[in-house]
Amino acid sequence: MFKKILAAAALVAAFGQAFAAVDVNTANEDALRGIKGIGPAKAKAILDERGAHGPFKDPADLGKRVKGMGGHTVERLQAEGLTVGPSTPATGTQTAAVAQAHATPAAGTQKPAPATPAKK
Repeated sequence: MFKKILAAAALVAAFGQAFAAVDVNTANEDALRGIKGIGPAKAKAILDERGAHGPFKDPADLGKRVKGMGGHTVERLQAEGLTVGPSTPATGTQTAAVAQAHATPAAGTQKPAPATPAKK
C-alpha cells in the first residue's frame, strides 16, 4: 500500500513540474530560482542581461548572452520548465486569429445553449 501512495505522489509531483513553466523573459528572481539548476547568481545574471539588452529571442540567444549557460545547460533547464516565450505580442495573422477566437458572435448568430433535462 505504501508503494502505491509513493508512486501516486511521484506522479503528482511530475505533473506539477510539467505544468510549472517559467518564461525567462517575464520571470522575476524568485520564479527563476524555482527552476532546478538556477541559483541566486544565475538568476541575477539572467535578469541583469535581460535588463541591459532586452528580452531573449530564443534558447540559443539565452545561451549566448548569459555567461555559463551553454546549449546543454539551456536544454537541461528547459526540461526543468524554463521557457523562452515571445518577447512581443503576436503579429500579423496570429493577432487576427487570436482576435477572431476571442470575438463575440454577431447578434442573431449565437447558438442556443443545449437544453438540460429536468430533475425529478
